[in-house]
Amino acid sequence: MIALIQRVSEAAVQVDGEVIGAIGAGMLALIAVQPDDAPGKADRLLEKMLNYRVFPDDADRMNRSLRDTGGGLLLVSQFTLAADTSKGTRASFTSAASPELAAQCFRHLVDTARRSHAVVASGRFAADMKVSLVNDGPVTFWLEVR
Repeated sequence: MIALIQRVSEAAVQVDGEVIGAIGAGMLALIAVQPDDAPGKADRLLEKMLNYRVFPDDADRMNRSLRDTGGGLLLVSQFTLAADTSKGTRASFTSAASPELAAQCFRHLVDTARRSHAVVASGRFAADMKVSLVNDGPVTFWLEVR
């Protein structure tokens, strides 16, 4: 599984003009599922996201995690992160999971996150979403669990 995480001052996701998920300060995570992924990988990815130190401490060093700060977590599915872009000028999506597996893993990730962290919002799987954010820093990291 892949997560592109961004430290944000705020972030929101809309579907059909309606805000379906929003957070204040915290982390936006764009999530991609690959063919060999399973719910256990989603658990490991969530732990990594919640504990990854991207927030500043008193000395302005990135030493605090989302768990430390209690900030919000916005999870948005984005299969294009799993694209193979190594050839040509058009992405191939053979390295992305089937929609059924991706939906299962994403649902598991969201459900587990809601049980593990106080402030969790999410997009809608396979919807045409409009995501807005204010990237704080900017701070962006690619996390992958194999």
